[in-house]
Amino acid sequence: MRWLETRIPPPLVMLSCGAIGGLGSRLWPGAAWSLPMPALLAGGVVALGVALNLLPKLAFRHAGTTVNPLRPTTSSALVTHGVYRYTRNPMYLGQATVLAGAMLYLQNPVALLAVPLFVLYITRWQIVPEERALSARFPEAYAGFRQHVRRWI
Repeated sequence: MRWLETRIPPPLVMLSCGAIGGLGSRLWPGAAWSLPMPALLAGGVVALGVALNLLPKLAFRHAGTTVNPLRPTTSSALVTHGVYRYTRNPMYLGQATVLAGAMLYLQNPVALLAVPLFVLYITRWQIVPEERALSARFPEAYAGFRQHVRRWI
């Protein structure tokens, strides 16, 4: 099933998982809870996710390398500074955080199951193939990076 690797753009995966979470919240309305100021809470989480998604893109631009997740073999530089000191995948972490914020807004724990679904899918079909490509392209540097920085958080 390697043909699925890096085929679906991660934002589309995030939106699909969000749709699944929304459907889950509609199918199980009895699981709903009431959060104080859900819009403010969800908005804050989404804003954090957007920042986690945009800051790394600026670092990639500064390094002169590609941001295209569908072609990890075209990377021309390994970015290890900024937010990359804390997570190897801040853009995916940002997308997961945006998704979490959106699912919090629905105020249904069933909707939150979309977040681990996203994390599992992205890890298997996006991150693992990217790690293979980066290991081949930057063997020593990427091995050291992996030893010091976690995949997610």
